[in-house]
Amino acid sequence: MMKDGELSARHMELGNFAIRIHRREHKSWQGFVTHLEKNETVPFRSALELLLIINNILNEEEQEAGILK
Repeated sequence: MMKDGELSARHMELGNFAIRIHRREHKSWQGFVTHLEKNETVPFRSALELLLIINNILNEEEQEAGILK
């Protein structure tokens, strides 16, 4: 587990995202998330899917940076 100082040092190191909410149906969000560093846009159908997309992108970034093994 990272200490607070390590976490602070890595803040915004892995990615910045723009989230566009297109509509709200069935008490959840639908829209698009853009990974700004790579200019890649992915649609999402729920808030949970949005979080999973962001998590997957960050995991990929960490693997490329050699942070995760």
